[in-house]
Amino acid sequence: MNERRLGRSLVVSDIGLGCMGMSDFYAGRDEVEAVATIHHAVERGVTLFDTADIYGMGANEILLGRALAPFRDRVIIATKFGNVRGPDGSFRGVCGKPEYVQRSCEASLQRLGIDTIDLYYQHRVDPTVPIEDTVGAMADLVAQGKVRYLGLSEAAPNTIRRAHATHQIAALQSEFSLWSRDVEAEVLPTLRELGIGLVAYAPLGRGFLTGAFKSPDDIPEGDSRRGHPRFSGENFARNLTLVTILEEMANRLQCTAGQLALAFVLAQGSDVVPIPGTGKRDHLDENLAALDVPLSAADLNKLDRAMPPGSAAGTRYAAGHMAALNR
Repeated sequence: MNERRLGRSLVVSDIGLGCMGMSDFYAGRDEVEAVATIHHAVERGVTLFDTADIYGMGANEILLGRALAPFRDRVIIATKFGNVRGPDGSFRGVCGKPEYVQRSCEASLQRLGIDTIDLYYQHRVDPTVPIEDTVGAMADLVAQGKVRYLGLSEAAPNTIRRAHATHQIAALQSEFSLWSRDVEAEVLPTLRELGIGLVAYAPLGRGFLTGAFKSPDDIPEGDSRRGHPRFSGENFARNLTLVTILEEMANRLQCTAGQLALAFVLAQGSDVVPIPGTGKRDHLDENLAALDVPLSAADLNKLDRAMPPGSAAGTRYAAGHMAALNR
């Protein structure tokens, strides 16, 4: 496994592991297999593991912390704060108040069972609190030795600049894939100007780009993707045509559609680190094999023409969650 750099000095594996689906949102969860997958990831050289305080209402942090305890000195643990959920799991907005930042960090440290969070993100920007106040509180955590590096998620270019002027930001985590290319226009150039890395979540389009779903009925009951616009109605059918193109090209390159989608993200620069999520060892191995997919300039141009920015039908999230993006 080769390494990539986020910001000036945070070095991580080429591909990280998103752990959200091990505890929340997606159907078919198996905690025993999830732990085995985490251990297998470490064996394969993965060093970046991603979670958040809201995944499973804290359960995902507990799971990840216990699974990685034997390997603490070999891994980078990233978690997030800011999205607020009620006891019933409902979303209750975003909070970036300094006192909330401190409380959230303390709670995450306890659940993870560690002394220091390697990379701490603001999960979504709170428009009611100046970003300087939120990042200032995050900087206090660095001074206290409770956090090593700071990150933001789904932030707008001006917010990123203001945050970085308050304290060095190592990474921005945002959705980035062949069907979610919004960051290319303004966000990615801003990151590169400032020397900030991009951690790409949902690089497989929440599984859609793997070709695993041929009909909305293929999405299990209780799976949050049933409520995503891109997985619903006419949008599903239109997006399936994009996957067909991807599968045809993947067959020529002797890889899977998912591996081709990941290879595209990996090819966008050494400052881009995808974190495909899975709780299964075979899927992890399939994802890591994307590192061996040879993409020529001609291949990248063909993908760019076939799935240009804006080609996916439907928004990334439902309206309420879309409002929290690019703040």
